[in-house]
Amino acid sequence: MSFHQIPAGNAVPPAAIGEGSVRPDASAPTEATERARAVSTPRRHSQRTQTLLGVQIVGTGMYVPDNIVTNDELMVRWGFDADWITQRTGILARRHAAPNQATSDLCVEAARRAIRSANVDPSEIDLLVLGSFTPDFASCPSTACLVQDRLGLDVPAFDVSAACAGFMYALITAAQYVATGNSRTALVVGGDCNSRIVNPQDQKTYPLFGDGAGAVILKQGDPHQGLLCYQLGSDGSGGPLLERPAGGTCRPLSEHDLFEGRHYLAMDGRNVFKWAVNLLTESIELVLHRSGLTVDDISLFVLHQANVRIINAAMEQLGVPSKKVFLNLQKYGNTSGGSIPIALDEAVQAGRVQRGDQIVLSGFGAGLAWGTGVMRW
Repeated sequence: MSFHQIPAGNAVPPAAIGEGSVRPDASAPTEATERARAVSTPRRHSQRTQTLLGVQIVGTGMYVPDNIVTNDELMVRWGFDADWITQRTGILARRHAAPNQATSDLCVEAARRAIRSANVDPSEIDLLVLGSFTPDFASCPSTACLVQDRLGLDVPAFDVSAACAGFMYALITAAQYVATGNSRTALVVGGDCNSRIVNPQDQKTYPLFGDGAGAVILKQGDPHQGLLCYQLGSDGSGGPLLERPAGGTCRPLSEHDLFEGRHYLAMDGRNVFKWAVNLLTESIELVLHRSGLTVDDISLFVLHQANVRIINAAMEQLGVPSKKVFLNLQKYGNTSGGSIPIALDEAVQAGRVQRGDQIVLSGFGAGLAWGTGVMRW
């Protein structure tokens, strides 16, 4: 199937393949997978929630690179099974950044579009929070500072690293500033250049990820607007389920690590799947209950676009009809920190989010970390 045949904003039905099925040519377990077996069941799931009202999103924007990489192209170039990718993930294509593009480039363009959407002057922006786990540089300068410079903003700017939950962490952090009056107009960006950190020879991980960024503009809103209930959580015991083993201060990158590919992202897909379904279900149930709401009160679920089987499994358990779930992963794959704001922008542009609507946002991923909230638009 070509990219132009991919329907926008609709789910790709997954095939009835068991969650535990293994691809015939699956590679041997990686070092990270072996170590993750000891933590295949993460320990913690907090029940702590908070409320954050008086804030509103006044503009959204997104950007994905021009380079479309379809499953068929992966099959031709790397020998991947195109049908297997579709059946197991719902992904038909993803975007890869050009050689001269980095995470900051994607974020800058998404931010510009959000600024135009909000009809604000850049001089009004007084805060920039950026969620990403694929920074332009390993430690410094921060990607947020690079984006601040490119946009010519006079703001404090900092990164938040929470992988696929990064946008939710950044959004809630910025919302605290706005709600307390310490920021009048905040720019929140989520973006990642995943194609640079996944191993093209890893047939179970490489097809999942794409590159992209999204952004929103936050301002003070009416007292009833904002996050009716949200939860931020973490469980470091599950860290080995999703990690880049080498390249940090714990294990500086050596020539041997480079040869073995330990600088690439390693994932225990089976256990991440189980954790994600349970986490997504339980955290959404929790924030709905604490908000005094039910599924019927929610207009739209905008969730991290990791895998259609994760989303479908959680939504089935919650009794959420498919018409209330926004999906675009078939076009972009898992864009990590960019996932939620990209989906949110497309939903807004499609007219699926209106003033007064109550929507659910949820991001979850490496750390392990997650953020789920009910927002009144």
